[in-house]
Amino acid sequence: MGDSSVIELVVQGMTCGHCVMAVKKSLAVLPGVSEVEVTLEPPRARVTIDPDAVSPEALAVATGREGYPSSVASG
Repeated sequence: MGDSSVIELVVQGMTCGHCVMAVKKSLAVLPGVSEVEVTLEPPRARVTIDPDAVSPEALAVATGREGYPSSVASG
């Protein structure tokens, strides 16, 4: 297991607490994810991962499958 990294995603389409929970759940079940914080304002997800086990792209795919497209925040 490698060092952990924090990835911040910009999440589209979240409008309520249910959306936040759906995004959080979609990320938390991925292997290599150890912590997930999702906020509605701003619409972001901060995800602590083992970069050897999961990629930022896999995080975006997982939220997109739930109907909330996301991308890695720049900067």
